[in-house]
Amino acid sequence: MFSLQTIFGKGDKFYGLLEQSADAARQSARALINLLKQKTPNPSLDEFRVARRREKQLMSEISAELVNTFVTALEREDIEALSAALYRIPKVVEKFAERYALFAARLMDVDYASRAVMLEKATEVIADMVGQLRKGMVLDTMKELNDRMQAIEGEADRLILDLYHDLYSNENSTTTLLLRKDLFELLEKAIDRCRDAGNVIYAIALKNS
Repeated sequence: MFSLQTIFGKGDKFYGLLEQSADAARQSARALINLLKQKTPNPSLDEFRVARRREKQLMSEISAELVNTFVTALEREDIEALSAALYRIPKVVEKFAERYALFAARLMDVDYASRAVMLEKATEVIADMVGQLRKGMVLDTMKELNDRMQAIEGEADRLILDLYHDLYSNENSTTTLLLRKDLFELLEKAIDRCRDAGNVIYAIALKNS
C-alpha cells in the first residue's frame, strides 16, 4: 500500500508549510514572554512583526500552492481551514503586544507573564499536533494532544475568572480596570485560537484515520 506522501507527490510541501506556520505561532508566544520580561516602558515589537509577517507569507504561499497543485495530500478545505486557524494565533498575540506597548509603564506590575507561559504551552501542543499530520495521524496520539490543549484552555478560563474577581475587588480606577481586563481577555483569546486550531487538526485526523 502506498503512503499518502507517495500517492500525492506534493504532500510534503503542504506539511512543511503548515509546520512552519505552527512554528511562527509558537515564536510569537515566545516573543510575548520576552516582551513581558523586559519590564520597560518602551518595549520593542520587532519580534512580533517578524512572526506575523512570516505567518502572512506562509498563508499566501499555501494559497498559491493550492491553486497550482492538482492533487493534495490533505483535502483542500482542510488545508485552508488549518492555515487560517494558525494565522489567527500570532494575529491576536501581536494585537496584545501593540496595546501593551502603548501603556507598558502602567502595566509592569501586572502578572501577564504566567498567562503568556500558558499560551506558549498551547502553541507547543499545536506545533506537535501539526507535526503529527505527516506521521500518519495516529488517532490516539492526536486525541492525547488535543485533550492536553483542551486542558490548557480550560485552565485559562478558570484563571480569567480569578483575575476578574481580583480586578473588580481591588482596582479603583475604571480606566485602568478596563485596560487590564482588555489585555487579559486578549491573552485568553489567543489561547482560544490555539484550541480552535487543535480542533481543526483533530477533525482532520478523524477524517483520515
